[in-house]
Order: sequence, then structure tokens, then C-alpha cells
Amino acid sequence: MATHTEYLMFNTKNRYDTVHITNEVADIVAESGVIEGMCLVSAMHITAGVYVNDLENGLIEDIHEWLEKLAPFGENYRHHQTGEDNGDAHLKRILIGHQVIVPITEGKLDLGQWEQIFYAEFDGRRKKRVIVKVMGER
Repeated sequence: MATHTEYLMFNTKNRYDTVHITNEVADIVAESGVIEGMCLVSAMHITAGVYVNDLENGLIEDIHEWLEKLAPFGENYRHHQTGEDNGDAHLKRILIGHQVIVPITEGKLDLGQWEQIFYAEFDGRRKKRVIVKVMGER
């Protein structure tokens, strides 16, 4: 089994942002030479996540609003007693998830018709990374 690892780096301008990363992940899969296998995409920070869904602006806004209702910014979270102000970001990351595994078939990401990969930032404006690990047969 072959493996290939690369990192995507992010430093969003906004505290809360969503970045479409399907094309970057697909490029890494192509570079890996893996024909049949799996691709792990995982946010390597506790206030960011990765998810698969539709690339549709209304849905992305709906997801933002849903997360804000469940884990609102500015609440008096116990985490803030440590001097932090990002308790909501930690909770949003749990809700959205920190990683996805996507199958690779015939050398390409094997996503459903409307499925796309997204990086979700919940406490941005600083450097963070995502690991993309491709595993399989060349």
C-alpha cells in the first residue's frame, strides 16, 4: 500500500469562514498516483473542521446559522475562564466534525453528484493546517 501526505494551510480573514477545498484535495490525490484507496482530510486544529456537502451558497449560510444557534458566539462558556473567548468555536467543531474519508476510484475522488469538500473555520485570523493523507494502491 502506498501513502502520500500533504498539508493545506489556511489563514482566513474572518473569524468564521467556509473554504471549498475539493479541487485542492483532488490535485493531491492525482499527485499521489493512488488509483484505488482512500483519502483522509482532517483539520489539525481544535477550532476548525472538515465536512462534505453541497456547494450551494444558501445551504452554506443555513449551516452557519444552524451552528450559531447551537453554539452562539459571545456566550459565557466555562472555557472562557481560561482567558480564551472561543468556546463556541470548539463546540462548532464537534458539531461539524474534524475529518472526512473519501474513496478514491480509478485515480479520482469518488464523491456523489453534488458532494464537495469544505474546510470550516470557527476561530480564524491565524495560521492553521489541514492534513490530506492518501492511502491505497498505485
